[in-house]
Amino acid sequence: MKPVYFVGAGPGDPELLTLKGRRLLDEADTIVYAGSLVNPALLNPDGGGGETGGKKKKQRIYDSAGMTLEETSRILIDAARSGHLAVRLHSGDISFYSAITEQIALLESEGIECEVVPGVSSLGAGAAALGQELTVPEISQTVIVTRMAGRTPVPGSEAIADLAAHKSTMVIFLSAGMMDKLVGELIKGGYPPHTPAAIVERASWPGERVITGSLEDIASKARQAGIKKTALIFVGDALLSGAAGLKKRSKLYDGDFGHGFRDEKGKR
Repeated sequence: MKPVYFVGAGPGDPELLTLKGRRLLDEADTIVYAGSLVNPALLNPDGGGGETGGKKKKQRIYDSAGMTLEETSRILIDAARSGHLAVRLHSGDISFYSAITEQIALLESEGIECEVVPGVSSLGAGAAALGQELTVPEISQTVIVTRMAGRTPVPGSEAIADLAAHKSTMVIFLSAGMMDKLVGELIKGGYPPHTPAAIVERASWPGERVITGSLEDIASKARQAGIKKTALIFVGDALLSGAAGLKKRSKLYDGDFGHGFRDEKGKR
């Protein structure tokens, strides 16, 4: 019996799907994909898949947007037990907010082996849209990835205000519809109102939008743009590095800093 493959689809751009993910999608007999988040361009629109003996392979493709855990799992279980190659396709990198834990647990309880194939995170695609690193020497060497509490709660020890006290770079998922509350919590936690902030909506998709500002105005800018979902919020002084230039250099390429592959400039 073949394993069920949980594949990260990447942030949206079909070219940001991994080679392994592309191969599995082409070879799959059954695909269950998150239709509300995954770019349909990743799927062959006529239902055909990879080439088998010169002929297109007929695939069963299911949009899970309106399904429950039990319904998606039943499709995958039946496919695996029939000897078919089944792929569960999730957006971004499958290790972030993908809800695969409960799915894998259910499949394994039915004796179905699972394999996880990572994808490119929207975090990376968002940073690319901003054109910069999220870590800058002497400014921020830590990135906190989190979300606001909403219908799905978060642990009390991970409240936004408590995490903001570190003043590191923060990347906040699933919170674009709560911008005013989010900004209030960030400032309450210790970020000054002038702290740089940015929103990247639908990172790497054709309709990608980037809005930059500070905690003082980013919520109003998001409101004016009508951004309420499918967006990442970036916060922290590291965001200054691209536009203003923080004049901080990595030691890696500093001529006055020696390491195992290079002597200090003065010692050559």
